[in-house]
Amino acid sequence: MVAEEKFEEVEVKEEFKAENTQEFLDNFDWHKYEEGIEVVDEEKLKAFDKALEGILGFVEEHQVIDGTVTRMTEREAIIDINSKSEGVISLNEFRYNPDLAVGDTVEVLIDKREDSTGQLVLSHRKARVIKAWERVNKAHETQEIVTGFIKCRTKGGMIVDVFGIEAFLPGSQIDVKPIRDYDQYVEKTMEFKVVKVNHEFKNVVVSHKALIEADLAEQKKEIIGQLEKGQVLEGVVKNITSYGVFVDLGGVDGLVHITDLSWSRINHPSEIVELDQKLNVVILDFDDNKSRIQLGLKQLSKHPWESLDKE
Repeated sequence: MVAEEKFEEVEVKEEFKAENTQEFLDNFDWHKYEEGIEVVDEEKLKAFDKALEGILGFVEEHQVIDGTVTRMTEREAIIDINSKSEGVISLNEFRYNPDLAVGDTVEVLIDKREDSTGQLVLSHRKARVIKAWERVNKAHETQEIVTGFIKCRTKGGMIVDVFGIEAFLPGSQIDVKPIRDYDQYVEKTMEFKVVKVNHEFKNVVVSHKALIEADLAEQKKEIIGQLEKGQVLEGVVKNITSYGVFVDLGGVDGLVHITDLSWSRINHPSEIVELDQKLNVVILDFDDNKSRIQLGLKQLSKHPWESLDKE
């Protein structure tokens, strides 16, 4: 289908005098130029381009602009971009948007100002791809958090739809904890950070783990700022070693040395605590940066000698 050509009064920007522009266009020998009979001076071509830029409705090829849906058929959408003619786009390019209607604004790429029949050639799909890459690049540069839809599993990770672009989510970047069941994430919408963009191969890598780590770092900073010696906190046993127990205080780890677990002599910390056990501990000491936190468990109970003294 060839869209109807619109005939409108040509307006010129104020910085170009209408009579000069029109005079230039009237005197330009199109036949000689197209046939290569006359070599046109480069300055003359620049002047011609400048004259065209002053005309309302002039568009450049490969430019992405907004257009308006003016009419729709069973197979096509007619798009007005305020140029001398309308463009036609197959509805196949709008399959993601079944609610497309007359009056909607859509992004389009100027594929050709005119084809062999003089028709304006537009593409919505190409415009979406260009804009999607612009958004991905911006998110990568600004560390913006993006939302993506996990489409399926792939070797080593997952495929995520971000702005319409397929990005790779490595298995190691899903969570701070190792993931065994990848299928639980399929068809889920999650937030990500764009961590790598390869323009040569058009590859994008995203990470959900980076967001979790950022949250944990913020929590750790907040907790550390509130720590005081003698403070009693609830924690969870995270790891048990021969020399002590590491306790998670909610984003910050502290160590209960084996000698601070019990007033009685023990051979191994596992005699007193077990993994994932919740318990109260007291802060005994920490370094200047509060990166090494010394905790105590036995200090929350009376020393056996105190009981003997009372007896």
